[in-house]
Amino acid sequence: MSFNPNSHLSTEVFGQPSDWAGVTARVAEFADAFPARGARVAVIGCGTSFFMAQAYAVLREEGGHGETDAFAASEHRLGRDYDAVLVITRSGTTTEVIEVLESLRGRSVSTTVIVATAGSPVTTLADHVILLSEVDEESVVQTRFATSTLALLRASLGEDLAPAIADARAVLAEDEVTSLAAIAKAEQVTFLGRGWTVGLAAEAGLKLRESAQFWTESYPAMEYRHGPVSIAATGRVTWALGAVPPGLAEQVAGTGAHFEHRDIDPLAELVRVHRLCLAKARQLDLDPDHPRHLTRSIILTPAQR
Repeated sequence: MSFNPNSHLSTEVFGQPSDWAGVTARVAEFADAFPARGARVAVIGCGTSFFMAQAYAVLREEGGHGETDAFAASEHRLGRDYDAVLVITRSGTTTEVIEVLESLRGRSVSTTVIVATAGSPVTTLADHVILLSEVDEESVVQTRFATSTLALLRASLGEDLAPAIADARAVLAEDEVTSLAAIAKAEQVTFLGRGWTVGLAAEAGLKLRESAQFWTESYPAMEYRHGPVSIAATGRVTWALGAVPPGLAEQVAGTGAHFEHRDIDPLAELVRVHRLCLAKARQLDLDPDHPRHLTRSIILTPAQR
């Protein structure tokens, strides 16, 4: 059986530019829910949502909007003095996220949740709810909810997402062979990021592992030289999302590995990674909608906590 191109994941990947345009048009609607400028903020998520939290935290702080930390829900440090907590969760049913919000009830901290599923438990636990049901997904593998959430958060910081949307449209309009030249047949990919794209690099690696059971790694770009470069070799790819440290491309080329980078918005470059996910899943005849061992939401029993 061939699982592409009619998978839910394919539909969700190719709809992302329109999704971003739709959610960013709603920024004013959610103005009261976003953390106030100058507030000390913690951003919480699990898996993909955590990586989006990392990206937003860097953008918010570097943009002068206030000190911002990102935590995996299971590893938070909310005993510190935060003014607001922003939670990202597609399903709204993830155990660790619910426990975080329950622990904050009655405390003098403002809570906001960004969620795709109406009526889920988190919607009754947060002070503010940003419901993005229009970018909910059928596939277990998250793409459009995560990227649309980050697009919305970037817009809330005053960014114009029109260039990112245009870049993503161009990526999706390309012939697959052209888009994935030199990377489609790679035996291994390492993703690198700097600043806010460290989270995107981690997300890129996760997507390929989930959808295609493919060997990927991810690192901050400056950390790559501190050991990970040792796996670079002919037939492997080092793929940078965002800014590239001087000399890194040449160093990777010297190993025999292919260095991949495009000077486009990194969120649009993540969409190109999504195209690789679809291609790799098709090559291996895997169902990208239902990765092995995974479910849409992680709901733990007491014994698993």
